[in-house]
Amino acid sequence: MGGRGSRVDAVIDGYLDHLVAERGLAANTVAAYRRDLGHYATFLEGRGIDDLAGVTPVDISEFSRDLGSRGLASSSVSRAVVAVRNLHRFALAEGVVADDASAGVSPGTRGRRLPKALSIDAVEALLDSCDTTTVDGLCDRALLELLYGTGARISEVCALDVDDVTPVIADPQLGLRLVGKGDKERVVPLGSYALDAVQAWLVRGRPARAGRGTPGAALLLNQRGGRLSRQSAWAVLQRAGRRAGISEHLSPHSLRHSYATHLLDGGADVRVVQELLGHASVTTTQIYTLVTAEHLREVYRSAHPRAL
Repeated sequence: MGGRGSRVDAVIDGYLDHLVAERGLAANTVAAYRRDLGHYATFLEGRGIDDLAGVTPVDISEFSRDLGSRGLASSSVSRAVVAVRNLHRFALAEGVVADDASAGVSPGTRGRRLPKALSIDAVEALLDSCDTTTVDGLCDRALLELLYGTGARISEVCALDVDDVTPVIADPQLGLRLVGKGDKERVVPLGSYALDAVQAWLVRGRPARAGRGTPGAALLLNQRGGRLSRQSAWAVLQRAGRRAGISEHLSPHSLRHSYATHLLDGGADVRVVQELLGHASVTTTQIYTLVTAEHLREVYRSAHPRAL
């Protein structure tokens, strides 16, 4: 990457950790991001820039042109610019920079990648794979039910404290308070399955793990008795996927995507789903309408006698 210990490198390292822990991206994908962002850090270093706050849209455009001048395919240049844009968005969300220098820089024309949603049967198999006769299984089930039952980001679920859920257990009409990006709060309904899983964990699982460490107020605990981390939660999902025989690549966002897609398939209004997901703009949520439209086309092609 760029200069040893530079602030750009530190943000890149944080973003790559985010891709693994929060997004659960495949190793090859993360490696491609690492290469592209390494080239970007080296490019910025050559221009005397060691802080993303000092980057301008011109710098990013020049980086794109520099890649093109090396004979890279347009798809490779586009991919690298997308990586840079995502890095700057991450830096903005984390408060590292005050504005997004990449906002007006186009990555070029690429096909829109639709989020991958699991089928309802696959989600049920994932949830049922947890052995709730064990402490580990109770924690795993509570985690997965919360992710799918609320559409929350993994970081939002890991940040929950016991006091966040006890009022909802007493009165489910209250809803669960989640704190998302930029400390933006939202309240989402908590269904009976998630409530039951959380209650079972609190009564039969959490006390056993709490005795192993200093749990504080955390709702979900790791095997050492501390707050469950995003990395550990990602590992829980991977193990559950293997037990359920799910061959598709899974990440915590898989359940968030599934939550949104299943709501829209069931007739939910896109504006309601926007609020439930905590999206600032409905444009972000509308990507899921494309997913459900594709689902409808698949059903049509398989069921209508004159579809083919």
